[in-house]
Amino acid sequence: MAHAAQLKSKDKVAEGTMAFFFSRPEGFTFKPGQAIDLILPDPDNPAAEGERHAFSLVGAPFQHDLCITTRMRDTAYKRRLDALTVGASVQVDGPFGSMTLHRNAGRAAVFIAGGIGITPFMSMLRQAAHEALPQPILLLYSNRRPEDTSFIDELQELERANPKFRLMATMTQMSKSCAVWEGEQAMLSGELIKREIAGLSDPIFYVVGPPAMVEALKLALSQAGVDEDDVRSEEFYGY
Repeated sequence: MAHAAQLKSKDKVAEGTMAFFFSRPEGFTFKPGQAIDLILPDPDNPAAEGERHAFSLVGAPFQHDLCITTRMRDTAYKRRLDALTVGASVQVDGPFGSMTLHRNAGRAAVFIAGGIGITPFMSMLRQAAHEALPQPILLLYSNRRPEDTSFIDELQELERANPKFRLMATMTQMSKSCAVWEGEQAMLSGELIKREIAGLSDPIFYVVGPPAMVEALKLALSQAGVDEDDVRSEEFYGY
């Protein structure tokens, strides 16, 4: 069932990437990592249901607003989303999705994200810090440049605040960047993954990103000796 919500604010979180904050409908509950369909009104036909697209909820359940984050491609839907003004009404349908953190605290979690694939993990990481969850969490986060990397400052702060969380961010096109980056610059290969997960207790792997990247990372995990039964994945499509 769709719920009415209003745009409260929007904010640039990386080059070409925007976060949109909506009021949270009364009684709306969700699990960290779940998604919604965001339905935008059709200005030419207000009586009809507008176009909808799925977005992971970036905010955590303990937070007051609903937040989505997306790359602002030049499509009709994204132009309409970008044109929303504060106070504009939308419809929120959901939540749905099974990309949620496993319950067994004895097994570590390894999140692997490419680009905007970070969104469901932000919800999980914020909630994990809020609840002081005991299970170890490792995030392997690949981007082209720091300028393209959403939430990098917050992730570094979460790592400082949560002793159970470790961040390994890597940039793959620093030759095209004007920023300073002293961290990793390698692709997420099987060798790199195997090195980073050493010592983790029986981890479960979560992979999110564009379809080609998800497939490449599944292969890299296999090369790292990871059983496919321990891998959960979700593909993000651009529109």
